[in-house]
Amino acid sequence: MPLLELRHVSAGYLSNIVLRNVDITVEAGEIVTLVGANGAGKSTTAKLISGLLKPVKGEILLGGRPISRLSASERLRLGVAHVPEGRQIFGGMTVAENLGLGAYSVSRHDRAAVRDQMNFVCELFPVLKRRMGEIAGNFSGGQQQMLSIARGLMSRPRLLILDEPSLGVAPLLVVEIFKLIQRLKAAGIAVLLAEQNARQALAIADRGYVLENSTIAMTGEAAELAASDDIAQRYLGVGTIQTRSPDLSQQMASRLGALVS
Repeated sequence: MPLLELRHVSAGYLSNIVLRNVDITVEAGEIVTLVGANGAGKSTTAKLISGLLKPVKGEILLGGRPISRLSASERLRLGVAHVPEGRQIFGGMTVAENLGLGAYSVSRHDRAAVRDQMNFVCELFPVLKRRMGEIAGNFSGGQQQMLSIARGLMSRPRLLILDEPSLGVAPLLVVEIFKLIQRLKAAGIAVLLAEQNARQALAIADRGYVLENSTIAMTGEAAELAASDDIAQRYLGVGTIQTRSPDLSQQMASRLGALVS
């Protein structure tokens, strides 16, 4: 049974239908990416799953349980966390205060679980651990994105929805963020990744869906989609300079991480 399942879902804003008859599944511990141009419906899909938007047709299930009628807070308590596009951290608060807000759904019931999750987050983001008392609004775009992801993780999600995590982030820090997403998979957290950066998203994902003209235009294993001539022409670029080798990118990202930490 899939962890998440969208069955023939349609949704939009007022009379404007953005998604039509969309079918998506995410298995436990899997990275699934949504690829598509700006305005294709990736953010709308993320909002549908987290409960910020209701479908006009179809059904959303979590672990086989229908959740279409549940509120965003109810879905959060069931293990669905949404890291929205644009980070949306609380810039006037400290790192610790932002993380504490992320844990509000469990803090009243299990303080030990919150401490354990804080330790887990600090292991993933050592730069945040060292700057717990600092004001989040003073951070770089990449550091704010890391804080946004860390805040989402504080709710102990089974499914983490990441909406455009590379948007507005320096290229070398993007490498670090995508490496982090792979670590989340290793920790057993399923990730639904909505990304315009198709090349890097498909490089770390297990499977992918291509959103086009309000529908799923293509789906399959991430490696197969990345190798598709059609996907390459539309989303990966043709005749572009080859990307750096993974080893070189990781070395450069590590150096940059040392500078900003």
